[in-house]
Amino acid sequence: MTTERTIHLETTGHPLDDPVGASLRGAHRRFAERAGRIIRYDPQVAGFIAHPPVPEAEDWADLAGFLGPDGTAGLRGESYALPSDWTVLQELDSLQMDGTALRVAHDPELEVLTADDVPAMLELIARTEPGPFFPRTIEMGAYLGLRIDGRLVAMAGERLRPPGWTEISAVCTLAEFRGRGFASRLIRAVGAGIGERGERPFLHTLASNVTAIRLYENLGFKVRARAKLTIVRPPVPAPGVN
Repeated sequence: MTTERTIHLETTGHPLDDPVGASLRGAHRRFAERAGRIIRYDPQVAGFIAHPPVPEAEDWADLAGFLGPDGTAGLRGESYALPSDWTVLQELDSLQMDGTALRVAHDPELEVLTADDVPAMLELIARTEPGPFFPRTIEMGAYLGLRIDGRLVAMAGERLRPPGWTEISAVCTLAEFRGRGFASRLIRAVGAGIGERGERPFLHTLASNVTAIRLYENLGFKVRARAKLTIVRPPVPAPGVN
């Protein structure tokens, strides 16, 4: 039975408690960029950053160096105090959902997307806004799409890869094609590929996205944990300071 809890980023040994760090130390280490204890994805691949549960002064300095004066980062958990010269831009409540019970099924009408499809994928993302997607995000895992009359109208794929798990992400459908069950088909098909590797699917969604949560629960997902996501910006250097 899945137990829901709140993540404070304590070290518990479960890979889903720090899925970004677990991915970058494992299956996605080829995308990792490090500065001290801060690890991030190559910015062309993803915008995720792994950080210690309680960052120290050197960690904040390393993170600021990664971001630059105009960059932002999403920090998970609540067990740290933000330095006074950093700015909070947004606070979000997110859910992590365990898809161990997902009813999977391959779908012959779906196609595997490739690098040649990235422009169409980016256009679909821009119109549906399921979450961040970058020019090289497709390298994180397998992505499936559905075309109608040659047009990409829906897709979903794999993102974070902590040991034993794969995140399903970028689930999106053009507004004029919603209500036809495309998202369910895509999630089940992506989940089938994950299961064939002996891994289990999981995903993240905002706690406010009740429509998506209802869909995921109907497919077999259960809320595993809740986490606070804080979007922050580092201090802006004073004029004349490099």
